[in-house]
Amino acid sequence: MPETTPQPPPHPSWENGWGPDTSRAPGTRRLWLAGTLAIATVVACVTAIAVSRTTPDQASTTPPPPTDAALDHGPGLLSFASPTATGPATPAKDKSGMLTTSPTSSSSATASAAAPGTTPKTSPSSAKPSKASPSKGSSGGSGGSTPQSPAHRSVRSVNYPDRYWHVSDGYVKLDPVRGSESREDSTFTVVKGLANSSCYSFRTSDGKYLRHRNFLLRADGNDGSSLFKQDATFCARTSAYSGAVMLESANYPGRFLRHQNFQLKLVSYQDSDLYRADSAFRLVDPLA
Repeated sequence: MPETTPQPPPHPSWENGWGPDTSRAPGTRRLWLAGTLAIATVVACVTAIAVSRTTPDQASTTPPPPTDAALDHGPGLLSFASPTATGPATPAKDKSGMLTTSPTSSSSATASAAAPGTTPKTSPSSAKPSKASPSKGSSGGSGGSTPQSPAHRSVRSVNYPDRYWHVSDGYVKLDPVRGSESREDSTFTVVKGLANSSCYSFRTSDGKYLRHRNFLLRADGNDGSSLFKQDATFCARTSAYSGAVMLESANYPGRFLRHQNFQLKLVSYQDSDLYRADSAFRLVDPLA
């Protein structure tokens, strides 16, 4: 057997001066490197922000030169349209001192003006009530304007030509003719207005007058008061329908007699075909 030479045992760590460092935990060096790198990144970002703030942006602080449009029309993008000449009519006085009104709808005028290229059509919807020229009603029941001198007349509806003004239970309604008594209550004497001679009043067969009370047309006895005379006075205005008139209240300009549910009442002017038809009447030959 070969002889084995015994090796001397390795020198212990305390003999060669080396030994493990047990003063810090494993991986401490990597943590220090990562922390240093993070601090350096934060410092670089802060420095970049500070530099960017200290350098003014000349392009953003310099205002653009004003344009010609801004100089001509002033600042801002909104523009306001000029007010149109069409608007609510102002009552004007005629030679007799009576207020004449031509109520119109500003909304319809605006709507028609806002539709360029459309041709307005002549129809009852475009008609405006104006003062009617008094003339004697035509014979044969064809109708006409209010007569100048006292005359017996019946008042017929335009859109219900088989119905006439008729005094029933003290109120004036739009009823069909029913017998001789109905004919007598549907016949009136048209005279000069009690409050205004340029307008007209309607006298019944028993000497009463048609007047409005609470805006309802009724037959009442004349008490001689100024209020009664004004309530019983109506002014004829030109209607949109040929041979017909609209009757405007003397003391409530802008309110016209019209029928609703066949009841005669004073209603403010409305720019509608239905209103113009309901407020148009023809004074025809007496039924009685």
